[in-house]
Amino acid sequence: MSAQVMVTLPDDTYRRAEYLARMTGRDIADVLADTIGLSLQPLGAQHAADQPVAQLSDADVLAVADSRMDLALDQHMSELLDKQQAGRLADDERPMLLALMQVYQDGWLTAQGPGLERSGAPRPTPAA
Repeated sequence: MSAQVMVTLPDDTYRRAEYLARMTGRDIADVLADTIGLSLQPLGAQHAADQPVAQLSDADVLAVADSRMDLALDQHMSELLDKQQAGRLADDERPMLLALMQVYQDGWLTAQGPGLERSGAPRPTPAA
């Protein structure tokens, strides 16, 4: 299955995609679709169990709220962010930084979702 979308690209990005399409003898739309697909691969596949926070059990909501990014990934993201801040981030490191930031953001947004009440009430303890 595929979806058709309209995207506005910076001129430089379009010129690079157009060049790649010309050099490979492919349609620019195919080049862009493949490039987007490849750049999103570090995020992994969407899990079938992914669901809105409002549909999670109390125990699952607490697990999401308490979850943390894998320590090695967190360290790698910190290193890449430090390089970016210092203006030393290499072009080939940028996709990984974007992917790690997306993973971080997805986890944060899930933990802040509408299913998490901020009433100040004590957290229920999961049944053993």
